[in-house]
Amino acid sequence: MPGLRDRRCLCVDLPRLEYSNALDLQRDLVRARHNNVIENDMVLMLEHPPVFSLGRKGAIKNLKVPKAFLEKMKIPVIRVERGGDITFHGPGQLVVYPIIDLNKAGLKVMEYVEGLENIMIRVASDWGITAEKKSVNRGIWVSNNKLGSIGISVRRAVCFHGFALNVNLSLKPFDWIHPCGLQDVGVTSMAQELSQEISMTNVRQVVRHHFESFFGFDLVMTDLSGLDHLLNPDVALIT
Repeated sequence: MPGLRDRRCLCVDLPRLEYSNALDLQRDLVRARHNNVIENDMVLMLEHPPVFSLGRKGAIKNLKVPKAFLEKMKIPVIRVERGGDITFHGPGQLVVYPIIDLNKAGLKVMEYVEGLENIMIRVASDWGITAEKKSVNRGIWVSNNKLGSIGISVRRAVCFHGFALNVNLSLKPFDWIHPCGLQDVGVTSMAQELSQEISMTNVRQVVRHHFESFFGFDLVMTDLSGLDHLLNPDVALIT
């Protein structure tokens, strides 16, 4: 895409990370981009332990089970500033959080969101899964079943949050909500569509490839220690 060619973008391939820790990390990185502490955009790739996240306009009524049940299951519900309603994150779902200065990247918000959808569609296609966009809700769909969700926030032109692609995760917790606030829709995964487990390592690699090819970034791998050094060498970002 114009304006993004030859842009160096840091990419951090993270292990499983608590949702609240990932949220703190994103907010720290957004502040660092605003203050030019970090000059490059970046992409975080990770999985979360089981958690429900509720977008800024989300309604708790779309949670179909009592909170006491979730407390017993030790699954938190966390309200955040992203768009969208309620969704589930868990092991086996690849979550991608780009932190990008949209103005410097030459991207409008809707162009960026559509780009994230296209990346997920291309990833699914590489495994022989035909997914599509639907006007009813952002994300990607296989028939009436949602395969990938999108929810972003933009703060002074810097975006964060991102997309979640269902690879191998358990779909049972989606029965406990109206996914994305929608009724009479289903949720699927790549594993369910293909009746076999999918290599998360391979999916991460393919997402990186399509992110580079679609947006024109040059993804440069780093790690948490590298981010810590960029932000503040004397402070541990995640404990």
